[in-house]
Amino acid sequence: MGFVLLEGGNEFSAGMAAADRRAMEVCGGCAAPVRIVAAAAAPDNNHIRAGEKATAWFQSLGALDVKAVDITDRASAERRDFADEVANARLVFLPGGCPRHLADCLSGSRAWRAMLKAQRDGAVIAGSSAGAMVLCDRYYDPASQRLLQGLGLVPGACVVPHHERFGGSWSARLAPLLPQAVLIGIDEETGLMNDGPQGRWTVYGKGAVTLYRRGHVDTLHHGQELAAATLT
Repeated sequence: MGFVLLEGGNEFSAGMAAADRRAMEVCGGCAAPVRIVAAAAAPDNNHIRAGEKATAWFQSLGALDVKAVDITDRASAERRDFADEVANARLVFLPGGCPRHLADCLSGSRAWRAMLKAQRDGAVIAGSSAGAMVLCDRYYDPASQRLLQGLGLVPGACVVPHHERFGGSWSARLAPLLPQAVLIGIDEETGLMNDGPQGRWTVYGKGAVTLYRRGHVDTLHHGQELAAATLT
């Protein structure tokens, strides 16, 4: 089984270097294929720029095989050639944007099944902001102000990105609606990855990760770990 990296936003900034370097390390080093799926940015016609920025970022960290895969909607998520690209990746990165568009694009698609296969074979699936939100059981859609079904890669959890800026206000609203879930508030330029022994999660970056669980609030910073069972 592979890895999951959840980031709180403002990806491809200095504070994210530790998390992204760690993701590259566990997936095989600088030669490992990195593929960017910027579908969340497609509604704003920003997916090309997001893909280029992501590619330049990972190259700056030493990655030798990085490219964006042009998955932007449901039709492209069903293309076999695009699915093959992510199936053969060792790190698949989902930048931020519109979470609902990303979830609708990937849910049940050929591309998503290919990502899951890659992850089962040891790859990293990483997401920032909207990308991290949809990887969980449920996610908050700010456009409709509703909780929607996510992709379920992180069961029993709901990510609240940009926590130190505006996400914290979401947490107070969402906690009563998800009494059995773990809300994971992640600051910008901060990541959380299940890269420790027995799947323990490690915090990376300049900010904090705040966990809301059954009325309890815990805050962790760079280098601190939590047990895998904490997020279930």
